[in-house]
Amino acid sequence: MKMTWKNQSKKNPNKRPISQFQDLPFDPTEDSTFPKEKLPKNEEISNVNGDDDNDTIKLVESFQQQGNKLAEEGKYREALGKWESALILMPDRAILHEQKAQILLELGETWKALQAATRATELEPSWGEAWVTLGRAQLNYGEPDSAIESLDRALAIKTLLRLVMIDKLPCIIFRGENSYRHQV
Repeated sequence: MKMTWKNQSKKNPNKRPISQFQDLPFDPTEDSTFPKEKLPKNEEISNVNGDDDNDTIKLVESFQQQGNKLAEEGKYREALGKWESALILMPDRAILHEQKAQILLELGETWKALQAATRATELEPSWGEAWVTLGRAQLNYGEPDSAIESLDRALAIKTLLRLVMIDKLPCIIFRGENSYRHQV
């Protein structure tokens, strides 16, 4: 049985474009929903998030500790969820980005790990472990030259010398194999 569809090219004159309606919520005209004098001030908005920064810090540390425990138990997705919750509250904590990157590498999500590790190094450029994690992420992403640069940064900071050298060796080997392949 063959089915065919009729082409109904007759335009319905009753249909109008949506832009002809007035007072849509995204209209660029003056918004009368919230008069300017009734809008909350910045101080009022910041107080809505919490009256005390200590409570936020305690909550972030609690999420971080819970995530650490879950990661040690091998519950990587749950740990990632706890760290994500902490990052929502305090997005400028480099250690959370670095731990997130390590877990993402374990889960095989290399691109996201690369982004998280990069953010950790942006927040704490003098933290050697963040550069080591970035180097690992770059190597897993297939960028051995970038990985070597990151591991060299970690060496320049003079932290974790042995760990950095152990991580740098596969980069050099990988880079050498790729250059050999391109020559053949």
